[in-house]
Amino acid sequence: MTEKGRPIEMLLVEDNEADIRLTQIALQQAKLENRLHVVRDGEQALAFLKREGEYADAVRPDLLLLDLNLPKVSGAEVLKEIRENPQLKTLPVVILTTSDADKDIYESYELHANCYITKPVDLRKFMGVVEMIEDFWSRVANLPSGPPKD
Repeated sequence: MTEKGRPIEMLLVEDNEADIRLTQIALQQAKLENRLHVVRDGEQALAFLKREGEYADAVRPDLLLLDLNLPKVSGAEVLKEIRENPQLKTLPVVILTTSDADKDIYESYELHANCYITKPVDLRKFMGVVEMIEDFWSRVANLPSGPPKD
């Protein structure tokens, strides 16, 4: 869980406008404290996470929801770069994608994704999955708030 009273900061990396909107609706309906930030390609995701360019003042997300099939830089490449970056490697990453290919699942876990979820095609099931993700990561799991202070 995040610090008491502080909303969970989530970054959604998704290029499909319908999936972005459904995720926003599902998170609003869950009625949990959260702030959803959205970028639409892998290049923007890395800039947001590294606080570069237009994202210089971006918050550090508590949780990353990452699609694999992204323009410019793939989700797998984003995940690889996150795990190689000392400031980002502890960021929890949930792969949320349409792919159910064994190679994508294996590669994601090999790159240390925290979870791999194939997006349901059914609208209600998709919204239910998003609500379960938020519920687990905001109510059950303990999220890092940065490196420990000595």
